[in-house]
Amino acid sequence: MKDTTVSFELLYDRLEKNYKDSIEQITKAYEFAKRVHAGQKRLTGDDYITHPLHVCEILLDLAVDDTTIIASLIHEVLNNSDTTFEEVEKEFGSEVALIVDSLSKINKLELVDETEGSAIYLRKVLVGLAKDPRVLYIKLADRLHNMRTNWAIKKEKQKEKAKETMSVLVPIAHRLGINYIKSELENICLKILKPDVYNDILERLNKTAAELQGNLEEMKDSLDKLLKENNIPHEIKGRVKSVYSIYNKLSNGKTWNQIYDILALRIFANTEEDCYTIIGLIHSKFKPVNKRFKDYIVNPKENMYQSLHTTIYGKNNEVYEVQVRTYEMHEIAEKGLAAHWAYKEKGVKKVHGLMEQKLEMFRNIIESNSENDDKAFEMQMQDNILGNFIYVYTPKGDVIELPEDATPIDFAYRIHSKVGDTTTGAIVNDNIVPLSYNLKNNDVVKIITNNNATPNQDWLNIVKTEQAKSKIKAYFSKKDREEYIAKGQDLLEKEIRKRKLSLNNTLNEDNLNKILKDLKFDNIEELYLAIGSLRYTPGYIINLCTLDKHDVDDILMNKIKKKDDIKKKDDVIVDGNTNIIYNLAKCCYPVKGDDIIGFITKGEGVTIHKKDCHNVVSSERLVNVSWNMDSDNTYYTEIELAVTDNNFLTDLISEATKEHITIAEIKNHDNLDGITSKVLVKVHNREEINDFKNKLNKYKNMQVKE
Repeated sequence: MKDTTVSFELLYDRLEKNYKDSIEQITKAYEFAKRVHAGQKRLTGDDYITHPLHVCEILLDLAVDDTTIIASLIHEVLNNSDTTFEEVEKEFGSEVALIVDSLSKINKLELVDETEGSAIYLRKVLVGLAKDPRVLYIKLADRLHNMRTNWAIKKEKQKEKAKETMSVLVPIAHRLGINYIKSELENICLKILKPDVYNDILERLNKTAAELQGNLEEMKDSLDKLLKENNIPHEIKGRVKSVYSIYNKLSNGKTWNQIYDILALRIFANTEEDCYTIIGLIHSKFKPVNKRFKDYIVNPKENMYQSLHTTIYGKNNEVYEVQVRTYEMHEIAEKGLAAHWAYKEKGVKKVHGLMEQKLEMFRNIIESNSENDDKAFEMQMQDNILGNFIYVYTPKGDVIELPEDATPIDFAYRIHSKVGDTTTGAIVNDNIVPLSYNLKNNDVVKIITNNNATPNQDWLNIVKTEQAKSKIKAYFSKKDREEYIAKGQDLLEKEIRKRKLSLNNTLNEDNLNKILKDLKFDNIEELYLAIGSLRYTPGYIINLCTLDKHDVDDILMNKIKKKDDIKKKDDVIVDGNTNIIYNLAKCCYPVKGDDIIGFITKGEGVTIHKKDCHNVVSSERLVNVSWNMDSDNTYYTEIELAVTDNNFLTDLISEATKEHITIAEIKNHDNLDGITSKVLVKVHNREEINDFKNKLNKYKNMQVKE
C-alpha cells in the first residue's frame, strides 16, 4: 500500500505562504534529505523521504516556526546515513543541528519493560534531552506518522510501540497541550491494544452514524440561526466523540446512556465577552443539563486549555455538549505551546510563559538529587508533571500552579523557602484557615509569617508537593547537624575535664591541625559533628591529641588475630575474620573480583584497597583480606571516559539500562584534550564492570580510559 498522498511539491504552496523568508532554506533541507535518503525504503514500501515529508505536514498543521520545519525534514539523516553532526551544523546552523542531534538520540531509546517505572524513566530521558521544546514537537509528529503506518510492522512490535506511545508520549503531548496529536495517538493505540473494544464502540457509533450526523447538522443550523439573529460573529463545527474518549468514560464506570457528549458542537468567537454572551443565548433557548456547565476560561486546565463547556437538551431531547472558545483559545487547545509561534496576543504570551515553566519543571526534577531514586523521581513526576492541578493566586494576582489537595504550606514553599520556613498561618479568600486546608481553584492565598517561627515536623504529613517535603527535611537536617555539633563539643570538653587535662593545651592549634589532617576534616565543626553523631568517641580524639593512641589500634589488631565464623552477608573477610569494621576505599573503588589488601586506618577500622592502588604503601598496618564469594551485594566503582561531544549521555544511560547497571553520579570536566567524564556506577563484580566497559567502547563518542 504505497503512500502517494504527500510530496514536497504538494506542500510547497503552504510552506511558501507561511515561511516566505525561509523557503529557500526549507527547500535546501528537503533536497539534502532527498539526497541522503536516496534509495532507502520504509517497511511500507514507500521511499524513505515520504516519512520526513509527512512529519513536516503534521507540523504545518501545528503552525510551528521555520527552524522546526527545517529540522523535521532532516530529522533522520544522522540515524540513517553517514551524515555527521558537523555537516548538518555547517549546512543549517547550530540551532537546527542540535535539534536533529537530540532527535537522533531520542530515537535510539526504547522501553526496557512494560512497567510504569520504565515508562517514567524513558519519559525522564526524553524530556531531559529535549532542552528545546521543538525537539518534542518533531518527536510527537514523527511517532504519529509511524503509528499511522504501523500496519507494516509485526503485530507484537505494533503492541510494543502502542504501549510505549501511551505511557510516554501521550502524557507529554497532554502536558504540552497538543490535543490534535494526543487524540489521534490515543485512538490508534486503543485500536492496536484492544481491537475488540475499539471495534465494538465504532460499530455502535456507525449503526447510528447517519442519524447522529443528521442531528448534528440540524442542531448546528439552529445555533447558527440564533447567533446570527443576535449579530455575533462566529463559526460552528460539529463532531462525534472520539472512540478513545468514549472508551475512557466507559472504563470509568459510565454506561453508554450516561455519556452526554457523544455529540459535540464547538463554537468559535472573536472575543472572550462574546463567549459568555453565546452561552447565555444558548441557555435561554435550550435547557442545560444540571451541573454540566464548566468555565475553563477563568479556571484553565492543567495544560492551559481554555473554553466554556455546557451540555444541553436539543431537539428530540438529544443531548449535546457545546464548547465555546475564541480562535486563540482553540489554537492553544489543539496545538499547545506551538500556538505561540502563530499568535502574539497577551493571553497567548501568558500561556507560553506558563508552558515554559512546565518544561523548566521537567528539567529541574531531572537535575534534582533524587534522580537516582526511582521512587522519589516517580513521586515528583506525579506531583509536578502528570497529576491534576489547581490554580491559586497571590494577593497581587500572580498565578501559582499546585497539585490537587495542596495546602497553604505547599503554596508558601512555592513562593520561597524563607516564606515556607517562617509560616505561622494562612488567610484564604479573606478567611483564616488551618495550614492543613486543601486549596481550591481560584483561591486567593495570603501567608502569615514570623521571622522567629520555624517549620514543624508534622508538616511532612500534611504537604502534597515533593518540593515542600524536601525543603522541610532540609531544614531539620541542618538543625540536626547544629545539634550534633553542639553535642560533640560538649562531650569532648567534658571528657577533657574528666581526665583533668587542660582544655586549651589539649585543643591547641597544633593538636587540632593534626587531628583535622589525620581524620580528613575541613574544620573543627566536622570534628564535633563526628563526635556528636557517635562516629568517634571523645576518648579516641583525646588519645590522638596526647599521642596515646596505640591502645585503639592494638584493640583492632588483636581482634584480627582472633578467628570467628564467616557470615554470608559480610562482603570482605579480614585475615579470616568477620565482624571487623571496614570500608571500601574511594580512591580505587574495589569490587568483588579485584585483588585487594587491607590497611588499618585511624578510627575507621580497615580500609580495603586494590593491591595496585597508588595509596597502598608497605606498612605494618597492612592486613590480608579477601572477598566473601557467598555474598551478593553491589559495590560502587568509577569509570573514566574520554568523551568527544556533550551528547554521549543518552548512549551511556541507554546502555546502563540494558545492562541493569545503576548510574549514581556523573561528573564532566573540560580539559585540553576534550571532555573527561567520571561515572560512578553500582555493580556486583569485576566481570560485570568489564563487560559494561566493553559495551561503552563500541560507541564513537566515548572511550573508557584505563
